[in-house]
Order: sequence, then structure tokens, then C-alpha cells
Amino acid sequence: MLSIARLKSSHLRLLLSIADTGKLQLAADQLAISQPAASRILAEIEADIGAAIFERLPRGMMPTAIGQTFLRRASVILSEFETLENELQMIRSGKSGKVRIGAVTGPAVGYVVPAVRHLRQFAPDIEVTIHVAPSAELARGLEERNFDFIISRLPTGYDATDLEITPARTERVALLVNENHPLAAERGCALEKLRQFEWVMQDRGTPIRQAVENAFFLAGQSLPDQVSNSSSLLVALTMLSAGDVITPQAKEVADLLTETGIGARLAVLDIAEHIMVEPYFVIRHRHHSATEAVMRLYQRVLDSL
Repeated sequence: MLSIARLKSSHLRLLLSIADTGKLQLAADQLAISQPAASRILAEIEADIGAAIFERLPRGMMPTAIGQTFLRRASVILSEFETLENELQMIRSGKSGKVRIGAVTGPAVGYVVPAVRHLRQFAPDIEVTIHVAPSAELARGLEERNFDFIISRLPTGYDATDLEITPARTERVALLVNENHPLAAERGCALEKLRQFEWVMQDRGTPIRQAVENAFFLAGQSLPDQVSNSSSLLVALTMLSAGDVITPQAKEVADLLTETGIGARLAVLDIAEHIMVEPYFVIRHRHHSATEAVMRLYQRVLDSL
């Protein structure tokens, strides 16, 4: 005996096919089952609900009042089944689903965004979240399963036993200024010349800030006297537009601002020595499950390094 709770999509398709054709045999043929099997399924469903779904007439089978209600709901249920099947197939194939990535600023601009654009060419329905934050926050988020993978540095003393770590690149710092800055057109600027200007730098202890300070120390120079502390790019851009301010940014960010027209009034200083930040890595947790969409984007990022 069938129970409504155990009805299969094939049973619902049979009922809808009977309603469409008016003939049990034709409905059975459409579903590639025998007429006796179709008759048995229909009889069990009707016995289970305690009422006839179809009225047997000389000219064919017609839905009863109860049958019309049953068929209306069956059509809705089948539509939801088909939607569910399609969505599951899209997720399994990597053409749908959610991907959550954490990254420090440079690789977020230089690698994650291009990888997402590439993936959307064949998987436009993928929902991607890109969270830009310091490495310590990203590592904690990966451990708490807030991210599928991250691109960051490893915090000092962090236990990497369960992590899959792929070396990426060393981040280069660019010094952004207003295009009218007195040093904008100069080549091979020494750090000594930069001390006299106002700076807006990331918070103390951040990798870019530390790299800039180390560059001054290695050059035998003291740090600039006028420094505003802010990790906000918007704050930095606002200050650049107002005067002869210098702000250190990841090279990928500086390139985006100066080469795409987004920051048409900005320039990158040509300095005598490159300022480099410690390397970052592409990191995922070995024991966290990953969908096909996650692995596609993860692999794309790795291929672009």
C-alpha cells in the first residue's frame, strides 16, 4: 500500500500524464512502464487517499473534484522537484553554489577578482563573497569555516598542521601621490626626499606599514614626521586629492587606480629601491569539505600565480 508521504515523482508524473492524455495506456507508454503497473500504482494511490482521482468514462479518464486538487498540487510538487534537481546538478557541476574567499588587499585585486570574472564566463549563477581583511582575521575565519580558502600571510605562531599551503608571491608596495605632487615626475626618488611630505599609512603593525618603516630604517633614515594612521583606502584617496600626501598601497591596487582611469589624477612615485612585503600564501583547510565551485575558483587562483 502506498502512502502519500512516500509518493515518488514518477507516481506524480503518471497521474499528470493520465490527466493529459485521458488514457491509462497512453500515460503508461509515455513513462515507459506497463499498463498493469500503471493501473496498480493508480489503484494504490486512490486507495490510500480514500477517493477516486479519475472518473472512468467511455471516452476516457477525467479528473474528479478531488483529483483536480490532487493534480494541481502534484504539478507544483513536480515543478519544485525539477527545480531542486537542476540546482543540485548546477552545484555538482560547479556552475552554481556559494564561494567565500578571504584575502589581503593586493591578491584580492590582482588574483581573486580576475579569477571570479573568468569563472562567471561559464558559471554566471555562482555567488561569490570576497572579504578583505588582515591576515590574522583571515586565518581565524578559515579555522571557523567562514571562508572556503584564503590568500594571506600566516600569523606568527599559527599552527599550520591541518592547512594546505601553496606559496604565492611577495607583495610589492607602491607609493601613491596626486599627479601634481612635486615628486610625481622624478625618477629614482630616494626615501630621504619623501620624509618632508605628509603620509597616510595603514595602522601600525600591518605588513605594508611595517615594510615601509623597514625601508626607511634600512636606508638609514628616520620615519616621516607627519603621518596619519588609517587602513581605509577611501580616507587615503581623499587625503591624496587634497594635497601633497603620500600613501603606500599594494602594487595591484595602485595599478588599478592609475591604469584603469578609476584614479586618473593619481601617480605612482618612481623610487630608487623597491619596497617589498613578506610573502603571502593560498591557504585552505585540509579537513573542510569543498564544493565543485569552490575547487574551480581555488584552482583558477593557483593557476594565475
